[in-house]
Amino acid sequence: MTREINHLAIVGAGVMGTGIAQIAAQAGIEVLLFDNREGAAQAARENLKQTLDKLVGKGKLQAGEAGATLDRVRVATALTELRHVDLAIEAIIERLDAKQALLAELEAVVADDCVLATNTSSLSVTSIARNCRIPGRVAGFHFFNPVPLMKVVEVIDGLATDRQVGDRLQALAARMGHRGIRAKDTPGFIINHAGRAYSTEALQILKEGVAEPAEIDRILREGLGFRMGPLELFDLTALDVSHPVIESIYNQFYQEPRYRPAALTRQMLEAGHVGRKVGRGFYRYADGHMVDVPKAQPVPVVEALPPVWLGTENQADHARLATLLERLGAQVEQGATPSSEALCLLAPYGLDATSAAERFATDPKRTVCLDPLLDSARYRTLMLTPATHPDMRNAAHALLARDGVGVSVINDSVGFVAQRVLAMVVNLAGDIVQQRIASVDDLDEGVRRGLGYPQGPLEWGDSVGARHLLTILERMSELTGDPRYRPGPWLRRRATLGLSLRHNEPALG
Repeated sequence: MTREINHLAIVGAGVMGTGIAQIAAQAGIEVLLFDNREGAAQAARENLKQTLDKLVGKGKLQAGEAGATLDRVRVATALTELRHVDLAIEAIIERLDAKQALLAELEAVVADDCVLATNTSSLSVTSIARNCRIPGRVAGFHFFNPVPLMKVVEVIDGLATDRQVGDRLQALAARMGHRGIRAKDTPGFIINHAGRAYSTEALQILKEGVAEPAEIDRILREGLGFRMGPLELFDLTALDVSHPVIESIYNQFYQEPRYRPAALTRQMLEAGHVGRKVGRGFYRYADGHMVDVPKAQPVPVVEALPPVWLGTENQADHARLATLLERLGAQVEQGATPSSEALCLLAPYGLDATSAAERFATDPKRTVCLDPLLDSARYRTLMLTPATHPDMRNAAHALLARDGVGVSVINDSVGFVAQRVLAMVVNLAGDIVQQRIASVDDLDEGVRRGLGYPQGPLEWGDSVGARHLLTILERMSELTGDPRYRPGPWLRRRATLGLSLRHNEPALG
């Protein structure tokens, strides 16, 4: 099973199957497209022609290339026409029995050295191959929609998969212009698995009343650079799709607390508030566009600002934030303790504002916390204790917004918003590579391409600092008692040893 793949068949002519056909044909591969729904494969080919014509019209493809690409895509009217292909990819309904039945039919048609690939997004490749005569030739080949634009594909080895089968699929992915990332057969594989931290932690933050959906989204989008906030992303993907996936992964991992679903999304699903396509989710929509777009929190008008006493956990943060405050026109007190009139501005890692006030021995009525993890030139988050006086809240907000940089004010929470989410994203990424589900490079590149994160999680963790992230998780775990925040061994060991989070385990033997 080492020869190059030049002829492939795709069974299932939906959006995914058509997208795979397009990139394969553009790469010079002969494609047979089959669907048991009468006329579906031919309709898919006609849709592909329209897509190629649009690319020509936009100047992204030459007319001759478009014609040659379409000529390489032929419609099969029966499975028996697939007998000579090197690879057959199933892209049918996400149902185990249907996929197992199709593979049995294919094995009766194709040669013994033909690779059989499943485009499953959530089912076990090992289970799909279980009843096959030659399970070693079955592997996962999971593309993302839209296939031509999402230049990543997961190559999944089932327990019985021949290693060379995955090697051939990775070579094919590269030929088609996609990055093939190798995954072990586990729930969610790499990309959907890694994405659990972003979505589930945002729901936990919302559940705790830390901030409204728009503010959570704004902090993560503007502060950390995610393309979309997690709650607006839920509205885009639709809860009738995403919530069952959350529940499925949670249950497949035997109720691991890190993947815990939220009761809120189950209620929204029951109410039919599934997102943009129905006009209501976490936001409201009309004709696919958000209505009553949430505005940033208004900046209060404060005539006279109090002096500011700054409490930080390290000298670097103190120097950086003191410079910012002075540039904003604050009078920064230099003493070891604040005066009786001072706004006590604290910059903790992992603590809530209440615990920070206790740690720094400040008056909780005059205490406001500023997230030191965020780039203060880009965005700022302020956090209140339950006792913070409105005058101190307003003074802090007015001061930090003086130069026009965005500011969000949130209620008390362990780890603010950005710290919580990023620590969980990096910690889960470390667990994925610790379990050998994916390599460091495949994990980082796959998440960057597949989820659109500004950096790969482990690379991102290095840029923030593994020690900071470990501190955040340890404190959140201690304060909440929730095992979802326990640091994984990959992060803990590298933070303790001062190693990069991208540092691999030493080779044995």
